[in-house]
Amino acid sequence: MAEENVPSKDHWLSIGEIAHRSGVAASALRFYEDQGLIRSRRTAGNQRQYQRSTLRRIAFVQAAQRVGLALAEIKGALDSLPDDRTPTRADWSRLSRSWRSRLDERIAELERLRDDLDGCIGCGCLSLQRCNLYNKADRLAERGPGARILNVGIPGE
Repeated sequence: MAEENVPSKDHWLSIGEIAHRSGVAASALRFYEDQGLIRSRRTAGNQRQYQRSTLRRIAFVQAAQRVGLALAEIKGALDSLPDDRTPTRADWSRLSRSWRSRLDERIAELERLRDDLDGCIGCGCLSLQRCNLYNKADRLAERGPGARILNVGIPGE
């Protein structure tokens, strides 16, 4: 007789099945596994198999990435959940409450970008000294001449 808490063979899916059902490439699944976001077991032929509950963890990862969380933050959130079950609606609600302020910040940032963009369209300034998008109010002049930012934002802000 099988143990009660041990998933049956039917609860395990190949990497191809997980990729197909989740819409996530197998390479991304292997990366997620390397990052500790999901786990698999290996068959005698060294093929990855995932519990069906991994599908919900993958959905969780994708939703958290859309919020703008880094994989390390997502891993921390997943690590706070019990290993023996999938994330529930209550789990998601608890974790997503802490992300709400981040979303509010992103929305405000996008609104500022939209508003600054209106004044920039067609200006033709081609100047990082005057550009409201890259160097509003010439904030970087105090750091000296030359390139101070790349397309990743302004350090220290």
